[in-house]
Amino acid sequence: MSTTDPSPAAATRDWQAIEAEPDFQELRRRLRSFVFPVTGLFLGWYVLYVLLATYAAPFMSIPVLGNINLGLLLGLLQFVSTFAITAWYVKFADRRLDPLSSSIRQGIQGADK
Repeated sequence: MSTTDPSPAAATRDWQAIEAEPDFQELRRRLRSFVFPVTGLFLGWYVLYVLLATYAAPFMSIPVLGNINLGLLLGLLQFVSTFAITAWYVKFADRRLDPLSSSIRQGIQGADK
């Protein structure tokens, strides 16, 4: 299912005016307030893992359980954190982004009628 609007009215809309509206600015602020900090945290976590794997081999080779060492455990936590961030974003978007974006879309589509 396509989300693009093929109607002729879509070509004549003033997208810059829509972008300047307070609701659209609030939507952008909410998105950025989530995406930028979480991206920074995850990149920091990833770089820390790479740096530890590169320069702290004795630390990463500390045995945790049997043949499982700290490096393997931290590597697996990279995947866990990725899925956790995805679930967190979906919940955030459902609560904070989707209602506002739906309202903006209805306002745009209502103006066409």
